[in-house]
Amino acid sequence: MALKRGLSSVGVHRNRGSGSRLPIVILVLFSVLAPLVFFVGRGLYISDQNSVQSGFAKQNVDWRERLALQSIKNLFTKEVIDVVTTSTADLGPLSLDSFRKGNLSASWISVEDNATSQSNQKATDLKQETSQVKEGKLLDDDHSHDTPAKTLRRQLRDNRREKRAAELVQQNDEATVKLENAAIERSKSVDSAVLGKYNIWRKENENDNPDSTVRLMRDQIIMAKVYVSIAKLKNKLDLQQELQIRLKESQRVLGESTADADLPHSAPEKIKAMGKVLSKAREQLYDCKLVTGKLRAMLQTSEEQVRSLKKQSTFLSQLAAKTIPNAIHCLSLRLTIEYYLLPLEKRKFPKSENLENPNLYHYSLFSDNVLAASVVVNSTIMNTKDPSKHVFHLVTDKLNFGAMNMWFLLNPPGKATIHVENVDEFKWLNSSYCPVLRQLETASMKEYYFKADHPTTSGSANLKYRNPKYLSMLNHLRFYLPQVYPKLDKILFLDDDIVVQKDLTGLWSVDLQGKVNGAVETCGESFHRFDKYLNFSNPHISRNFNPNACGWAYGMNMFDLKEWKKKDITGIYHKWQNMNEDRALWKLGTLPPGLITFYGLTHPLDKSWHVLGLGYNPSVDKREIEHAAVIHYNGNMKPWLELAMTKYRPYWTKYIKYDHPYLRSCNLSE
Repeated sequence: MALKRGLSSVGVHRNRGSGSRLPIVILVLFSVLAPLVFFVGRGLYISDQNSVQSGFAKQNVDWRERLALQSIKNLFTKEVIDVVTTSTADLGPLSLDSFRKGNLSASWISVEDNATSQSNQKATDLKQETSQVKEGKLLDDDHSHDTPAKTLRRQLRDNRREKRAAELVQQNDEATVKLENAAIERSKSVDSAVLGKYNIWRKENENDNPDSTVRLMRDQIIMAKVYVSIAKLKNKLDLQQELQIRLKESQRVLGESTADADLPHSAPEKIKAMGKVLSKAREQLYDCKLVTGKLRAMLQTSEEQVRSLKKQSTFLSQLAAKTIPNAIHCLSLRLTIEYYLLPLEKRKFPKSENLENPNLYHYSLFSDNVLAASVVVNSTIMNTKDPSKHVFHLVTDKLNFGAMNMWFLLNPPGKATIHVENVDEFKWLNSSYCPVLRQLETASMKEYYFKADHPTTSGSANLKYRNPKYLSMLNHLRFYLPQVYPKLDKILFLDDDIVVQKDLTGLWSVDLQGKVNGAVETCGESFHRFDKYLNFSNPHISRNFNPNACGWAYGMNMFDLKEWKKKDITGIYHKWQNMNEDRALWKLGTLPPGLITFYGLTHPLDKSWHVLGLGYNPSVDKREIEHAAVIHYNGNMKPWLELAMTKYRPYWTKYIKYDHPYLRSCNLSE
């Protein structure tokens, strides 16, 4: 009984379990199929709806296109619309060339690629004709109901657009003409010798150096010398001998050549032969340390040679600058002979009463160069308004005294007064009174000048100051003007390497404001100041002077001799000259003691009175030269020397009469 109950209970449970699973299965199927049916139906509905909407949208676009065409007709001409339609169909870029063909504005021109233009030309023409027919119908229909006012306005707009299009075409034509002209001008500057060298990377288009072969041979010679010494060091006698042979051959071929055109025809063969020997030497002898050491030694030797040659060149240039040319020396000798053949009564100049008249314009000129002094006097007289009021006081040495007198006796300066004196006849100018004369007689000064190459000489490195002019008292006489001209109040001091180009009488009316010296300042931002000329490491200099004080120039100086005497300028000069006996304050010369003596006593003149630099500076402004009252050939390149700069020399030579018999006899020419 118990077993039956158990079985019956199990069966009951099974029947109950199968009955409960059926609803679950149905629920699952419904939950899966229902959404699927829904989305499929929805998709079909959407596709139908999209097809309906696309049809509607197409109709809408066609309507908008017609409306746009109607509006465009009011804005543009029919020709413009045709071009736009064609350009839109072909999707090509715009170009000025196709615009010119249509004679339309540059903003609406279509450009077709050269590669596709021919293949698309027929299709473009067909589309253009179709669009023109279609648009013509639309536009004709559109404007059929326009009022006369609208038609008039449309015609006015069309006329304005056509006018604007014509203006743009003209502007483009003008721009093109300008570009073409510019291209023509550029083509003219092209060297015809390089025509066809279109590629900058081609070898023949390289800029050929006119000395490339010469440099190559020099490099080979240098390396050959290096390997000769190394071969000797390593006992490679055969290679050493071969290198020496090739070295002599290359040196013989190279000679003094500085350009490839100077080389003989055998140069390429010698270069090849030397190249083979150098390659052989490199294989057998190359040692980086040895080669570097030899090259460094050769470089040091070359530098020593350059320094020595530079020093020699400086000395020779100084010597050439201070040597009187043969023609001028000849002139001086001939004039001297003629002077001493004259009777005593004919050796005197007229108008001697004007020499001490303080109301006239007085000039002082100290020179031993007859030709240079004549240029100064002639240029001054030729540019003055009243020569009769001008007095020239010339001082020279006894060697040139006769020549200077004879020249101006033969060539008097018009109505002006002239007087020549001999500095050696100034008995008051002696070593007991003048410190410079006393110093020039000392043994140290003689050694400084006449043993310039002595290694113990303190100034042996600076040959500039071994100048013969420093031994002449003519150079130092400028510090004794009141003693030379005791009865004058003002005097204009002139160097003999200047040229006067304007009337200088205005300098006498310049107010020096109580100063003694009127001069043109020469300082710039950092040059020609006191520290350039004076030794500021010396306490006497550093305590009394400003290193940044502005320098000034000798050559044209207005001196107030009354103020000179009041302030005892000569006494100040003597004081500082005595302190500089050992040349510890400044080197030799007259400008440094002049800067010291007239410190605080110099009135600056306008720069147009005195332009300097024509004896050393090749870049003096030509306008400054033309407007200057006085131009100064300060420097080594004096106008009477062959060293002179040719572009400045005509300012000087125009005051010389080269057809003068004495000048012709001494071969003096421009």
